[in-house]
Amino acid sequence: MKFPYFYQQMLGFLSVIIMLLTISVVSIVLFARNTAIKGTENRLFAYAESIVDVNLESNQLSHFQSLLGNQGVTFFVFDSNGDLVFPKLSENIETRVVPEEEDRLRDGERVSLTTEQADLYGNPRDTAYIYLPYFTSSAGDYAGFVAVSAPVSQIERQMSDLKRNLFNAFLISTIIAIIMSFVFARYQVKRVNGLRQAAHMVAEGNYDIRIKHKDRDEIDNLSQDFNKMIYALDMSRQEVERQEERRKTFMQDAAHEMRTPLTTINGLLEGLEYDVIPESQRLRSIQLMRKETKRMIRLVNENLDYENIRANRIILNKHILPVSEILDEIKEQMANIAESSNNKLKIDSLENLTVYADYDRFKQILVNLIKNAIQFTDDGLIEVSGMKTETGTKIIIKDNGIGMTEDQIKNIWDRYYKADISRTNTKYGESGLGLSIVQQLAEMHKAKLEVESEPEKGTTFTIEFPDSKD
Repeated sequence: MKFPYFYQQMLGFLSVIIMLLTISVVSIVLFARNTAIKGTENRLFAYAESIVDVNLESNQLSHFQSLLGNQGVTFFVFDSNGDLVFPKLSENIETRVVPEEEDRLRDGERVSLTTEQADLYGNPRDTAYIYLPYFTSSAGDYAGFVAVSAPVSQIERQMSDLKRNLFNAFLISTIIAIIMSFVFARYQVKRVNGLRQAAHMVAEGNYDIRIKHKDRDEIDNLSQDFNKMIYALDMSRQEVERQEERRKTFMQDAAHEMRTPLTTINGLLEGLEYDVIPESQRLRSIQLMRKETKRMIRLVNENLDYENIRANRIILNKHILPVSEILDEIKEQMANIAESSNNKLKIDSLENLTVYADYDRFKQILVNLIKNAIQFTDDGLIEVSGMKTETGTKIIIKDNGIGMTEDQIKNIWDRYYKADISRTNTKYGESGLGLSIVQQLAEMHKAKLEVESEPEKGTTFTIEFPDSKD
């Protein structure tokens, strides 16, 4: 069954208010009635004390009888045996005192009660009774008690008037409560509907919506969290769009990178198939196909390596490594590559310099950075140096090649990005994945990677590996 939130709120407010009003009315009626009866009892006890104070003389008692009778109050004096002493009546008047109450009177206690039974004359009506014991003046022995009674009909009339007035007040308060519940419920539902409308707009793709709030209550806190959620969703959407764009770019770049060697291989195979390649050129054609095949294998391996690193499928086995020995190995491997570009590779003497890293991945980082420097340098110098810092080991690779602008520096870590497109098909570093892999491996090592560059003056890569074994 559908029950709108507005009516739930209104019913909730109204129920609480009506319950409070009902409890208040009942409490006021009961308190007023009890207070009135208590006041009547105190008045009757005062009369009884006055009767006892006149030493129960007949003429004084008669005077009291005439005075109190005008107020609807009757009193009787009984002796210790429960026999009526005053007034002298022909009828046999019962004391209406039970044994327990008689014991209390003998102990000097006062007794009061309200009953719906008939009064001492036998007339049926609601009556308040009080019993006050009296004692002999000489020995202080229990001598009897004075019974004073008064009808409570006047109290009941007062209670009826009070109930009628309270009922009218209750009706007026209920009407006001309905109006206030309507206003409060409408206000709360309006705020909830604001959230609902905002959620609907977000579902339709509007991420610019923001809900105003004053940080007063839970709904304002919900609005604040809702705004944060919209911002997070917007950031996620932008990231998805950016990743989708990168995916498209990756597919295009990967297709482009593989199309060139495949086209070369396919052309050479067709030439061999149809004998259009001279016998003297066949060996060179085979060597060229092998070269392009190696290039494709290198491209595939680098892609797999990159994806494995991003997916955290690479486990580092860190040790304290001698930097100089590793750089000597790299220098032997890279010397011919540097010479083919008329570059000079200079590695400083780094004896006793150590680094805490994974051997294979540390070497891969340095090889990729040096290859990158060779790729974008012609007839220049590539310098590799290192030093110990307070927190780790710093390695610096500096070249005097073509350099980069600030915008190019921001993009060099992206997959397949090349600062100079004309150098796409250079012999070494053609895939554009080298620096992306370097960045991922540096993050795995918790190493700090920085780059400084100036167009036509060169580039300097600095990577600092921490000594911590955490």
